[in-house]
Amino acid sequence: MSSQSRGSWVPWALSAPALALFLVMLLTPLGLTAVLSFHVFDGIGTISDDYSLVNYLEVLSDPYYHEIFLRTLGLALGTTFLCAVFGVPETLILSRMRSPWRGLFLVVILAPLLVSVVVRTLGWAILMDNEGLINQALLALGIVHEPVRLAFTMTGVVVALTHVLIPFMVISVWASLQKLDPQVAQAGLSLGASGVTVMRRVILPQILPGILSGSIIVFALSASAFATPAILGGRRLKVASTAAYDEFLSTLNWPLGATIVLFLLVANIVIILGCNRLVERRFQQVF
Repeated sequence: MSSQSRGSWVPWALSAPALALFLVMLLTPLGLTAVLSFHVFDGIGTISDDYSLVNYLEVLSDPYYHEIFLRTLGLALGTTFLCAVFGVPETLILSRMRSPWRGLFLVVILAPLLVSVVVRTLGWAILMDNEGLINQALLALGIVHEPVRLAFTMTGVVVALTHVLIPFMVISVWASLQKLDPQVAQAGLSLGASGVTVMRRVILPQILPGILSGSIIVFALSASAFATPAILGGRRLKVASTAAYDEFLSTLNWPLGATIVLFLLVANIVIILGCNRLVERRFQQVF
């Protein structure tokens, strides 16, 4: 056997255990969920062995589920936008700090990841209450004359999710900034380019992969988030994850819950891949 042919199968052989674990731990549950989604729920707690497309037709035809998925999309887009708006400048400022301040503030930014998402969400619920610290501060400063309703609103959920997920954006952009040569930006400034031009033509294209990676992570996590929408959104502000949870544990309609989960998964994949290709193509044309 030649060395070239041996080198072609060695990587596959080395990755075979991890690949087998991936197939068993991820694809098998997804496959079982897909099979479950084709079963029929009889309304009295029994799942028949018959196969049907009734669950898919119900989700596709019922305006109730259309509203849920549109709300989930708006929640994910709003959270991703805020994480990019605040996370990218925050990371750029952080990269220009000197030790030990840079390490200290990086720990502060990433510290929320050490706290349970449920604990953080409960903290936001206390802050956003009508008698919470935020409303008390707004009333004391005279900005508002009555408490602002933040809990059980889309605004409150987006704000809390932004706080929960912004470290993922910072980590992704930070990884791209580590590959950025600061002398390139300084060369642009020395040649007469403005700071805005250097940012748009030099820095932004080089950290774009980090922004895209962070946006994909934040979008996927916010679209499938459960704890924050369930606690801050309540029963009325349902998203896809909480709707699937209710179908599984409240109505016991497991096939319909599995269908909602699969729609959420497919929509996530399609939107992420489509936006990734669109943004990359646009930036290639601009730069």
